[in-house]
Amino acid sequence: MIARFLICALVAVALGAAAPSPTPHRGPPGMKLYVLDCGRIDETDADGYADDGAYKGVARSLIVPCYLIRHPKGDLLWETGLPQTLADLSGGKGSDGMSVSHRLTEQLKILGLTPADVEFMSVSHSHFDHIGNGGLFAGSTWIVDADERAYAFRPQARADKDQFPRYFALETAKTVLIESDASYDVFGDGSVLVIQAPGHTPGHTVLLVDLPKAGPVLLTGDMWHLAESRAARRVPRFNTDRAQTLKSMDKVEAVARETGARVVREHVQEDFNALPKFPTPLE
Repeated sequence: MIARFLICALVAVALGAAAPSPTPHRGPPGMKLYVLDCGRIDETDADGYADDGAYKGVARSLIVPCYLIRHPKGDLLWETGLPQTLADLSGGKGSDGMSVSHRLTEQLKILGLTPADVEFMSVSHSHFDHIGNGGLFAGSTWIVDADERAYAFRPQARADKDQFPRYFALETAKTVLIESDASYDVFGDGSVLVIQAPGHTPGHTVLLVDLPKAGPVLLTGDMWHLAESRAARRVPRFNTDRAQTLKSMDKVEAVARETGARVVREHVQEDFNALPKFPTPLE
């Protein structure tokens, strides 16, 4: 039977983290997960989120969260959200239905942190609403799938004069590359695992966090954008590989089933609302 954590060899890179234990391992005392509001996307037509036409002409709103995991060995920021400069616009609203009402740096400040204090940063993938403040964390160690890093710096991405400047500084950041199908144990104790789940983008990942009291929580990036997409196994039109996406869905569901993890569909408002309201952490 698959162990509570995905049993796999880890990439022996930079941080030299040990392989996850095949037995359940709760995080250490004092480990906490904070849920930050990093924007919102209001869609007048959500057709792009399903290639079967299920959402054609349907208006939907997506929450854009960021997560801070505080561990005795350091802080990990998972996702950086929409560019916080949107908050400086009238009503915090930009083009294409994007809006930011809470600056990421101001939320970190409430916790007594600046971007320079965050030791590790990782994003599920390099789309604009996940890496939009990435450049602020160029002083952190960036944990990223090798294929995703290549995707983030491909010529087409570099040509985007609006989004690329938001994270281009990561190109020279200290980086841990996940270069195989292995998961990456961030702190070396099995409490925080970056798990590969490609298909939405070439190096899309999800994060499994095992909190000392709340237990395992699975932050699923863009596996499912809308609430009903999970049960219906809907694949967005803009995913890079449909077959790979479906395979990753199976993998993530297996992780959730075997660990008993609480599954968080990151863009779904009800999942966001069910987590403690910042600055109260999940422990």
